[in-house]
Amino acid sequence: MEIVVLTMKASVIEMFLAVPQINCDVKAGKIINPEFVVKCPAGCQDPRYHVYGTDIYASYSSVCGAAVHSGVLDNSGGKILVRKVAGQSGYKGSYSNGVQSLSLPRWRESFIVSEAKPQKGVTYPSALTYSSSKSPAAKAGETTKAYQKPSVPGTTAQPVTLIRVLRTTTAEATHTTTLSKPSPSAGSSTSSPRPQPMGQRSQELGETDLWKPGSVLLNAGFVPKEELSTQSSEPVSQGDPSCKIDLSFLIDGSASIGKRRFRIQKQFLADVAQALHIGPAGPLMGVVQYGDNPATHFNLKTHVSSRDLKTAIEKITQRGGLSNVGRAISFVTKNFFSKVNGNRGGAPNVAVVIVDGWPTDKVEEASRLARESGINIFFITIEGAVENEKQYVIEPNFANKAVCRTNGFYSLNVQSWFSLHKTVQPLVKRVCDTERLACSKTCFNSADIGFVIDGSSSVGTSNFRTVLQFVANLSKEFEISDTDTRIGAVQYTYEQRLEFGFDDYNTKPDILNAIKRVGYWSGGTSTGAAINYALEQLFKKSKPNKRKLMILITDGRSYDDVRIPAMVAHHKGVITYAIGVAWAAQDELEVIATHPAKDHSFFVDEFDNLYKSVPKIIQNICTEFNSQPRN
Repeated sequence: MEIVVLTMKASVIEMFLAVPQINCDVKAGKIINPEFVVKCPAGCQDPRYHVYGTDIYASYSSVCGAAVHSGVLDNSGGKILVRKVAGQSGYKGSYSNGVQSLSLPRWRESFIVSEAKPQKGVTYPSALTYSSSKSPAAKAGETTKAYQKPSVPGTTAQPVTLIRVLRTTTAEATHTTTLSKPSPSAGSSTSSPRPQPMGQRSQELGETDLWKPGSVLLNAGFVPKEELSTQSSEPVSQGDPSCKIDLSFLIDGSASIGKRRFRIQKQFLADVAQALHIGPAGPLMGVVQYGDNPATHFNLKTHVSSRDLKTAIEKITQRGGLSNVGRAISFVTKNFFSKVNGNRGGAPNVAVVIVDGWPTDKVEEASRLARESGINIFFITIEGAVENEKQYVIEPNFANKAVCRTNGFYSLNVQSWFSLHKTVQPLVKRVCDTERLACSKTCFNSADIGFVIDGSSSVGTSNFRTVLQFVANLSKEFEISDTDTRIGAVQYTYEQRLEFGFDDYNTKPDILNAIKRVGYWSGGTSTGAAINYALEQLFKKSKPNKRKLMILITDGRSYDDVRIPAMVAHHKGVITYAIGVAWAAQDELEVIATHPAKDHSFFVDEFDNLYKSVPKIIQNICTEFNSQPRN
């Protein structure tokens, strides 16, 4: 192993750090770094670069577009400082500095932008870490690297040591630094199984403290490269196609668990891997270990057979530390289920969390954001708090608060570690029951949406194209595939025409192209007949597990009765949104719309204002979805 050591002042290093440049379309959520300085190009005021929120922006927003909206930059570009903050329960859109930002009901992560004023002693990353290998940085000629936390102010006089390791082994990698962690106190008496102030179990009798001078790579959420790339060269099984899921195990590596329990936990993982029949056409599985901080041992595509997984599991070593489960869930939500880590998109995302005793942080909020990101969370709690220990539990009933259903399907309580093996088959049966994995459904990926479009003579060719753009703008907000949200469209005058059904197109580009190709018909306005036609030709073919949404757009009063067709739609469980323009009768819109009408009917005075209602419609769709009972 060759080690090259360079020592220099931090202030000298700072002078050579380049400011990374990004494009206008880069979203903050694609960048993992929590705080960074970037340079934006000119032209980011363009409405193509969507921004959500005001002052505090959802991470789904364009970084540079948000900078222009906030007034930190103008359309000529420049440098900005970006800092990630917690997700918000809602984001209000506004028009500012030539940019129209949109509203959003909630998002898992936010950010704020400010002027890139240098702070003495603080060094920001000269290259950004992206959540996808195909990062937009490549367009700007930028390279990516592992995130390094900005140095603390006041440390400029301290020497910085850079180590370049050219060749090393996994064992050697864990001893390349001199930074050590203090070990948490361990109970010295068998009559006191947990050191109570921290709510943690003591180590088992005769076990030594697991805290040793460890690798910074592990503590930063990374595992030695060798562990991430070990795969068998033998032919592998294609896996069980009836259980096609993308599965992440979050295992407890805290100091309180002890060596013996940790070995039992690894054997449980190996048994689950064997029972699942891992393979590219079936379930795929990765493992994240948590303590103070989480780290990915291997992702979904590292090992594609049960045999390879079992070998890799055997090599896992315990990290130690506290039991920060909430932090681990947030880590998995942001980092694990990405395309670069092997996430397949069409397969349900499942996270199984194993907890010894109880967490040392809160899990409810982190779990809610995970569920809203489409992750099905299962909790296995082992040897929970007894009566005299419950006062030390930070979040009572944490497992019920974490899962999306409190009916026992998503949580398993195991009385003893020595009984854990009995949970293998019940767990495998549940995670493979994809019809019951309701937690993977969000307001963006769980509906069959049928647009019913007025093509009458009063609309006109130009306004009809505006209506189609409105339909496209709404469709863009959803995750479209044959297993996620599906889109269909009907145009009507006196007669009705199916433009395309739910099964015709299953990608967003294909849907948008199909909308663009819809031709203007012209004629009368029979809205009641159009509703009946949509129920028969579109929603009759809707999947049983899909929410059925009808979005009807009209510019006038119907020539026929709408009350009975609307009543039939409501009775069949079709949630109807009525959008009226210009001469549309508002009393008729309220009859067509699902109750309460104020949340499901919208009116704009002219076609050019249709786009303004998009954020509110999306917000109401998501609010209604998220308000559904959890039991």
